[in-house]
Amino acid sequence: MKGLMMDYPLTLTQFFERSRRLFAKKTLATRIPSQPLFRYTYAEFAERVRRLAGGLRALDIRPGDRVGTFMWNCHQHLEAYWAIPMMGAVLHTVNFRLAPPDIAYIVTHGGDTILIVGASVWPLLEPMRRELTTVREIVIVRDTADARLPVGGLEYEDLLRRGAPVAEWPQLDERDAAAMCYTSGTTGHPKGVVYSHRALYLHSLGMAQADSFALSERDVILHIVPMFHANAWCVPFAGVMVGATQIFGGPSPQPRDIVEMTEQERVTVVGAVPTVWIGVKEICEREGHDISSIRLIPCGGSAAPRSLIELFDEKFGVPMLHAWGMTETTPVGTLSRLKSYMEPWPDDQKYTVRAKQGFPSVCVDLRIVDEQGRVAPWDGKTMGEIQVRGPWVTSGYYKADSTDHFTEDGWFKTGDVGTIDPEGYIQITDRTKDVIKSGGEWISSVDLENLIMAHPKVLEAAVVAVPHPKWIERPLACVVPKPEHHGSLTAGEIIEFLRPQVARFWLPDDVVLIEAVPKTSVGKFDKKVLRERFKGWPPKAG
Repeated sequence: MKGLMMDYPLTLTQFFERSRRLFAKKTLATRIPSQPLFRYTYAEFAERVRRLAGGLRALDIRPGDRVGTFMWNCHQHLEAYWAIPMMGAVLHTVNFRLAPPDIAYIVTHGGDTILIVGASVWPLLEPMRRELTTVREIVIVRDTADARLPVGGLEYEDLLRRGAPVAEWPQLDERDAAAMCYTSGTTGHPKGVVYSHRALYLHSLGMAQADSFALSERDVILHIVPMFHANAWCVPFAGVMVGATQIFGGPSPQPRDIVEMTEQERVTVVGAVPTVWIGVKEICEREGHDISSIRLIPCGGSAAPRSLIELFDEKFGVPMLHAWGMTETTPVGTLSRLKSYMEPWPDDQKYTVRAKQGFPSVCVDLRIVDEQGRVAPWDGKTMGEIQVRGPWVTSGYYKADSTDHFTEDGWFKTGDVGTIDPEGYIQITDRTKDVIKSGGEWISSVDLENLIMAHPKVLEAAVVAVPHPKWIERPLACVVPKPEHHGSLTAGEIIEFLRPQVARFWLPDDVVLIEAVPKTSVGKFDKKVLRERFKGWPPKAG
């Protein structure tokens, strides 16, 4: 016997039409450097989305065609987020921070026919224009007050005046492709992940759950996570779904911009990687800004140090929500919310839980598999690779035949190593390529980094494996002192700080003080650079 519910497609169009009618008076804004915020209403946004779709049709964009974006976070980018998939085409957000060969590969492999490009980042694209053989039109967005248009470029506002605004959206299958992102992987070519309307629809509903981001119409969302990075964690889709006020960070937002916009606009939700929050912390501690309007900081991309979570709670009254996910999981996989019966626990115990990456989100199945291929118990000790499956987890990579990333029984192998405790909370201990195995024993570089960053003189720390003739690998700690402690922090201080907190074999063989930890295009620590830099580090005897 089957149910008698309507077979109603789960597409983004339903969210858009609902919000257009219900939240027409709500506002969207974009930061333009040296200018007041640009503001307009949801009603104006909806009309421009219809006009963008009409303009793209006039450029002969058809269902299934890929339209790339190469922009900072702005309202024009949000218009593209909705117009492109709702007309049946595929939104392809391109990471402009990648190396030029990777950008050229991504645009060409993805088959982008039109690129919508921010004027401020056009200089990054211009030198490789001839390599983008699939691209037949460049559309330029004036994203700064003094933006200049390249010769021959079609201005975005002119595109909106081409063709008739879409009067009725096409009927789409919920399994149709809506968007695609490429991973910023550290080995080989980036890999394409294609999101269906169904996946984005379900993920948006998940983000409105009370035990998830709890996004609602009352929120003021500040978008700092790049819209080219896993669709800005899908918050722009969910934000429109609930009718929230949304502010886009504009070109090259810095920690000071985050602080100032939060104070002025009373921002309630703003996500970013931990390195951004370290910068915000430094400004707020030094200058006494009020960021208490924030009710939630979703923090992911890399593990947030427990000390940072505690500090934002205690000094600023602002809770961080530790989360984990990937481009391949749309991206939310786990969230670290306390369960109701944990609230009376001592603070130390609660922070131990919140510093973990959390339990699986609704719609995500998760397991840990050890080196022998056995599913690990929920004991908080047994380490293994995290594997996931679910309706917003990728089933394959675009134009890739390899099945190396998938198990025979249908799970995606994430490449992250961790444990899962009896309550179901995962603790990421490393990427498989970053884990340190010394003398047959696992050492978590992430745990060591978090402990080191709790030292009052430390700004950042990354731990990498260096070769050792006896132990095969040993940990090397690369530490950035806070500016006021340059010249005074010593390697010995770090070792003595760690000694009572970890097993003896976990202690780094050495500590090297550096100016900055290298970052990837999305702000994560780039350990491959450090591994290459210190691959010849002299081994410690013993």
